[in-house]
Amino acid sequence: MVAGDASPRRYFRLELPGGSYVVVDAPPATEKNEAFVRVARLLAGAGVKVPAVLAVDFERGYLLLEDLGDQLLLPLLNAGSVDDLYSRAFAVLAQMAAVETTGAALGDYDLALLSEELGRFQAWFVQALLGYSPDAAEQAQLDRLVAKLVDSALQQPRVLVHRDFHSRNLMVVAGGELAVIDFQDAVIGPITYDLVSLLRDCYIEWPVQQVRDWALAYHALLSARGLAADIDPEQFLRWFDWMGLQRHLKVLGTFARLYLRDGKSAYLDDLPLVIHYVLEITAQYAHEEPAFAEFSGWFRRRLSPLVAQQPWGRAR
Repeated sequence: MVAGDASPRRYFRLELPGGSYVVVDAPPATEKNEAFVRVARLLAGAGVKVPAVLAVDFERGYLLLEDLGDQLLLPLLNAGSVDDLYSRAFAVLAQMAAVETTGAALGDYDLALLSEELGRFQAWFVQALLGYSPDAAEQAQLDRLVAKLVDSALQQPRVLVHRDFHSRNLMVVAGGELAVIDFQDAVIGPITYDLVSLLRDCYIEWPVQQVRDWALAYHALLSARGLAADIDPEQFLRWFDWMGLQRHLKVLGTFARLYLRDGKSAYLDDLPLVIHYVLEITAQYAHEEPAFAEFSGWFRRRLSPLVAQQPWGRAR
């Protein structure tokens, strides 16, 4: 059995005389198999390396895929390798940003989806995991922050968004090429979303200035390709930071849900880094955005003591 992910999908390696393949058991009641196949073809047509889909049984939920091996990007990342590897990832992201999405039947990263994702933070992290129920004034503060983040996301140019473009969903294959996996949730959404998934990865942390420099380098790459030439670099960074806050609040809720609903306790160990990102960005913008200052103070005052009581809360 091949290592899987956060979903109910199961992966099996099939060794035959003619080669090695991956068989996916993806229950059709819960898994987006048709979306996976559709996005795989869309990305492959744009020159993005993805596992080739060799056969599909949609009714029973089986897929036969090209075997890309086992080398995820995450264990290869270190101070000496990261610039080169992220440069390759930026090239893939730029390819994805240039994909023609007209008629691609992709969903939209719209107000409803952004709001649902942010709602996971309160429902699953704050209330279900930490056992804290915000009062009316605190709820109003949360609502003000959510409105700011959603508005920032909706202002951005729209491109194909993977939604989990990070080091556990990128593989290094023959010749050092990067391949993309786990893309069935792709939508049309904000141009900075996948970039922040990569650079503020929930599984590995880099220095703040290095992240800023990489973000600007990617902005320059997009601009050179005519995809962001009219976006001021500082505006791009602001969108990037706020998009990261939206994503990490969502992730706190999602990881809590994976533990409480699905019994996947390993994700608890990743919560401290995600909390760090949340507090870092809210503190950075607190002086100019009252909603960020309110949230930062509330989190540190009400939630941080509860986090400190958790076995996973002292992991970082």
